[in-house]
Amino acid sequence: MSGTFVGMPAFAAFPEAAREAVGNRTLRGNLRHATHTIRAKRARAVAEVSDWAELREAGRRIKDHTLHHLDRYLEQLEESVTRAGGTVHWAADAAEANRIVADLVTATGESEVVKVKSMATQEIGLNEALEAAGIRAYETDLAELIVQLGKDRPSHILVPAIHRNRGEIRDIFAREMGEWGRPAPDGLTDTPAELAEAARLHLREKFLRAKVGISGANFMVAETGTLVVVESEGNGRMCLTLPETLISVVGLEKVVPTWRDLEVFLQTLPRSATAERMNPYTSMWTGTTGEDGPRTFHLVLLDNGRTDTLADQVGRQALRCIRCSACLNVCPVYERAGGHAYGSVYPGPIGAILSPQLRGTASEIDASLPYASSLCGACYDVCPVAIDIPEVLVHLRERVVEGGPAVRAGNRVLLKPAKGHAAERAAMRAARWALAHPGALRTGQRLASRTRRLHPRTLPGPGRAWSGTRDLPPVPAEPFRDWWQRTHGTDNGKGAAK
Repeated sequence: MSGTFVGMPAFAAFPEAAREAVGNRTLRGNLRHATHTIRAKRARAVAEVSDWAELREAGRRIKDHTLHHLDRYLEQLEESVTRAGGTVHWAADAAEANRIVADLVTATGESEVVKVKSMATQEIGLNEALEAAGIRAYETDLAELIVQLGKDRPSHILVPAIHRNRGEIRDIFAREMGEWGRPAPDGLTDTPAELAEAARLHLREKFLRAKVGISGANFMVAETGTLVVVESEGNGRMCLTLPETLISVVGLEKVVPTWRDLEVFLQTLPRSATAERMNPYTSMWTGTTGEDGPRTFHLVLLDNGRTDTLADQVGRQALRCIRCSACLNVCPVYERAGGHAYGSVYPGPIGAILSPQLRGTASEIDASLPYASSLCGACYDVCPVAIDIPEVLVHLRERVVEGGPAVRAGNRVLLKPAKGHAAERAAMRAARWALAHPGALRTGQRLASRTRRLHPRTLPGPGRAWSGTRDLPPVPAEPFRDWWQRTHGTDNGKGAAK
């Protein structure tokens, strides 16, 4: 599935991108401070809940049940939204979703929209598509505003500007706000209160002027057609209530069967995401009322690789994700490399398993993402819906080695023939032969021990991919079999100790 995330530029493979990021001391400092602070607060918030393990299991079961019956619940959702006065559109990919949204905005006669923070719209590159159609999109989430004004890209699911410090934000506001609307106040400092006030004043005129709002959703309730957005600033509620037209772009996997199911996620999501007992703003809307809120509501249901992911029995658990970003905040790889190195709007551990499934593993960056992990398992421990990210990472590594992207052939999912990894396969064949011939193995071990002073610290040729960041383990002065025979005096004469 090439071209899935049309809003993202081309990227190098993760190792190259991460190597550059690790060399940026300011970035590493910003990430270390932010992730350690968030993870400590989250741990305290979760510790307050005596039945956290039960809530986690309940969330996993609800998500798995929904995914197993996704077709039924999506049809029910469409019926419920339509009955409540909304209009449902189905988008197979990013291009179709962008076209639908651009046409809907154009039909209103407006050339500006305000946006609630939305991963789905970033995934499809909606802002760029709207700009190409002559429509300007204004991000209203504070962190997204920072990213947009700075001509930057998000580097975190929950805190898109986590890689920026207060001084950098002040400079961005002072330099760029005037080009987008109300300029920053003279003498703006880097104190959080002043930065937040500058953003509030800048955005207020946009909220009051905009006739079209665009959002995503954290959840969609099939039985009622209700959409839910949880946030911490209140900007989302302004976008959801003030415009005359509201367009929501939401991934298929965000549906839950019943209103009661929200009980679980509205406990686990805030604690895992912002370390709060509940979100300051939880907005819910069901169609239109004619008396309050938008007069017209459109729901764009986005596939964009999700049904292909659903077909993978191991990889489909990535679709449980509720975008809390807890896995990013505990990941040692993300903490050092940052989000941009992942080449996707979904960074960190969840991005390493979600992006290669939505986009396929044909590109260099997507083929490298399953390896962007130490497999320490911290991500699984904190996931509020129990996604076994290490299991999926290993599964995707197998896909990359054996054939890269999956392709459909009728009802079967096949793998294309592998193009690379010849050296690895040759090494495995050599190891299999040596282990099947004890005499040859013993001779090789003795030879390696006697020539150990001549061994390089890194591997040549293709081996540099493994040894470029680590030294080869030193060869001992004596093979284990020789040591055993010398100290115990036993050997079966075939090169193997009894």
